[in-house]
Amino acid sequence: MTHLRRILDSLSFPILIFLCLTLGLSPFFPEPHIWEKLKMLAAGDLSRPMDIFDLLFHSLPWAFLVAKLLLRSKPA
Repeated sequence: MTHLRRILDSLSFPILIFLCLTLGLSPFFPEPHIWEKLKMLAAGDLSRPMDIFDLLFHSLPWAFLVAKLLLRSKPA
């Protein structure tokens, strides 16, 4: 847990927000990959390894941002 906290502490909020808006939402047209993969997951169509990798890759900045927000409110 302390290793994760050190990693999250080294990332600033502006950097995480920038990563979410670029990597987390790219490509922008016709729709963001994260949205497409979440729809596939909800429909039960997320089965190809490349689609699973895409979901994990595009959700990573969002996961870091949420974790930083959650750990920010808890004492060390």
